[in-house]
Parts: sequence; structure tokens; C-alpha cells
Amino acid sequence: MSEKVFKALNEQVGKEIFSAYLYLSMATYFDAIDLPGFAKWMKMQAKEELEHAMKIYDFLYERGSRVELPALEKPKSNWKSPLEAFEAAYEHEKSITKSINNILEIARKEKDYATEQFLAWFIKEQVEEEAQTDLIVRKLKKLQDSPTGLYMLDRELGSRE
Repeated sequence: MSEKVFKALNEQVGKEIFSAYLYLSMATYFDAIDLPGFAKWMKMQAKEELEHAMKIYDFLYERGSRVELPALEKPKSNWKSPLEAFEAAYEHEKSITKSINNILEIARKEKDYATEQFLAWFIKEQVEEEAQTDLIVRKLKKLQDSPTGLYMLDRELGSRE
């Protein structure tokens, strides 16, 4: 594995861990405003992001590299509304997609076909991640300030397995 590919994948481990940290922070926000379904959804999302980090971690070791964990910045902890939080989550997912696509470009330039193949799963996963968060953003926009609608969406998000 080239140094460029190693560096990009290693940085991505940190980005995935930060994603988990951000979503856990969003969960604390939702718990604080009495939306346990939203909080559960975010806690599950945080767990999923840690699993993504571990996939990359394991891949790096399979390829004979050593992971170097970066320092994490403190995530934001308050939002004006559930909509603002999910808009932030959607923007974050778009930034992760951009990062994965950048790694793919580096792997192609370096003719690292194993990494290119490995990243196919992440590219598909990011399509799902963006679609999920975007759908919730669109639902929240339709609800506007409806307490009943928010309660129903909270129940829906709380049913995530």
C-alpha cells in the first residue's frame, strides 16, 4: 500500500470515529429535549460509524499497515431544533461521501486495486446513509412545528433495529 493510500485510509478511520462521536452528541441533545426515539436512532448511527472505522482499521492491518489514531475535536452539542440537527447530520454524511470518493481517486491513481475494491462497500453504504438522513430532513420539514407529527416521527425513529 502506498503512503498516500495509507494516509487517506488512516485519516478516514478518524473521520468515522468522529462521526460516531458527533452522532452520540446528537443523541445527548435528543435525550435532553425528551425525544428518545431520535436519541435511539442517533445512538445506533454512532455504533454503525464505529463499525465503519473498524472495517478500515482491520483492512489496514490486513495490508500490513499500522493505524495511527488522530486527536478528535469536540463535536457540537446543541442545535436549535431536531431539523437543524438532522440537516447537520445530512451535511456531515455528504462530507464523508466526499472523503470516501477522494480515497477512491487516490487508490486509482496509485493503482491500488485492493483498496478500490474494498471501498466499493463504503460507496454503497454512503448512498444509504445520505438517503436515510435526507428522508428524515424532508419529513421534519413537512412537519414544521407539529408536536403530534414530531411525536409520531420520534416513535418511528425509535423503532430502528
